[in-house]
Amino acid sequence: MISRIGQAFRDGRGPALWGLAILVGICAGYATLGLRLGIGWVEQFAFGATEERLASTAADLPAWRLVLIPFMTGIIIAIMLGLGRRFGLSPDGRGLGVADVLEARAVKAGRIDLRSGLYSALMSAVSLGGGASAGREGPAVHLGATLAAFIGSRIGMAARGSRIMLACGAAAAVSASFNAPVAGALFAFEVILGHYALRSIAPVATASVVGALIVRFHFGQAPVFGVPEMAAASLWDFPAAALLGVAAAGLAIIFNRGTLHLPALFAGWAERIHMPSWLLPIPGGLVIGLIALMAPEILGVGYEATSNALATEYTFGLLALLLILKTLATIISLACRFAGGVFSPSLYLGAMLGSAFGIALAVLAGDQTAGPGFFAVIGMGAVAGAVLGAPLSTTLIVFELTASYEASVAVLVAVSLATVLSQSTLGGSLFQLQMRRRGYDIAGGASRLVLQMVRVRDVMEPLGSWSEAEIQDGTCVYEDDTLGRAFAVLDAEQIDSAIVRERSDAQAVTGIITKADAQAAYARRLAEISEEEHR
Repeated sequence: MISRIGQAFRDGRGPALWGLAILVGICAGYATLGLRLGIGWVEQFAFGATEERLASTAADLPAWRLVLIPFMTGIIIAIMLGLGRRFGLSPDGRGLGVADVLEARAVKAGRIDLRSGLYSALMSAVSLGGGASAGREGPAVHLGATLAAFIGSRIGMAARGSRIMLACGAAAAVSASFNAPVAGALFAFEVILGHYALRSIAPVATASVVGALIVRFHFGQAPVFGVPEMAAASLWDFPAAALLGVAAAGLAIIFNRGTLHLPALFAGWAERIHMPSWLLPIPGGLVIGLIALMAPEILGVGYEATSNALATEYTFGLLALLLILKTLATIISLACRFAGGVFSPSLYLGAMLGSAFGIALAVLAGDQTAGPGFFAVIGMGAVAGAVLGAPLSTTLIVFELTASYEASVAVLVAVSLATVLSQSTLGGSLFQLQMRRRGYDIAGGASRLVLQMVRVRDVMEPLGSWSEAEIQDGTCVYEDDTLGRAFAVLDAEQIDSAIVRERSDAQAVTGIITKADAQAAYARRLAEISEEEHR
């Protein structure tokens, strides 16, 4: 009996998976709260206020302190990155986020290193609490997924169950971050899993609800952002929402391109002056401090400034300034290796864009529109959906924040246009583009991913009866080559088999790969993925 129960947990079957989802929801929910409290503790120590009053408190600080705090934070993060590289806690020399969870789901059978995940969460708390302009939801998602992966690995869970556990951890983290259980579950399906298989619906939903219950137990049912009561929308507001969606697409394209390209640019600059890349947070912190002199609202996660934009407390000129400076500060923070995500900054930028759009529209149309607060909510959803590639999740976040059907419909109009336009221009969402830079095209579907994921060592056969001459003179591929490269070599040489060598100085022959075996492995893996995504 006990052995059957244990096997059910390892296989991730039925009620056993739901029970694990409850455990994951509790762990990820409390981990998200811990990250939130950790950020708040650092903010209180550095600025004398937590996120809810950070911008207004920072505005009263002397200029030298406003510059010194991010600069000192950069020094601390540089030390943490250096120690992380030395002891294997941060091998890539950066904080971890949603793209790393996607990589774990797609190519690592749902496995994430626990030590690296916890260390990255610690760096996120220091970075964001010390003024780095980034988001806390990405680190929270990675932390929740890390704990879920650890639980799955401890019981020897199969790869399919481990991937569902990752989604459960991500759902609970988003749910606990925004007090939005429906949006948390949908984010896990839309972004992490990439499918809505029946087997995963119940455990992911369970974990998301548990995450929301935890945050409500400790902090009440109040939403993260204080959304004021909005006026009823007129028919003219929905075409205006579509126009705002086009503007949101342009902002998302600029933000995503900067986030993708500036890290490589900064790393190249550091290499040219012979500076280790892990020291980049130091000049980055100085630049963030100087930007904060012009607008302290750019510091940290930015929830107070976002709430102020939703409440229409900013003028058009200030909104435009914050839009430019927050974009610049966030891109620099991430490029300089501060740990953090892009969810909160995209909400911030969307709220600023939407509020400015609403003010301009009110000048043209008078009281015929629902007002700047309405469009701030629309912009918040549109920019975030386009940046993350999660239009449905962000629409539901807006609905759970506002309980407004009209606002949700308008967001759906705007975010659909913004997502289509930005992804058509860039070729995918930010997370998909980050994965593509790592060699995995998850936007291309399973057929392309399998060619990039399966390695020759997984397909090759023992040497068998090949002659010595054929082994020495035949066309070769390497053990760590992808299946796609093996197909390319076999097709280019118009041959049915090739020898496999290890990638070393000796280049010893270790096996043989045939086109028939490669095609069989390809078809088998596609069938496994299809079954996982539809059952």
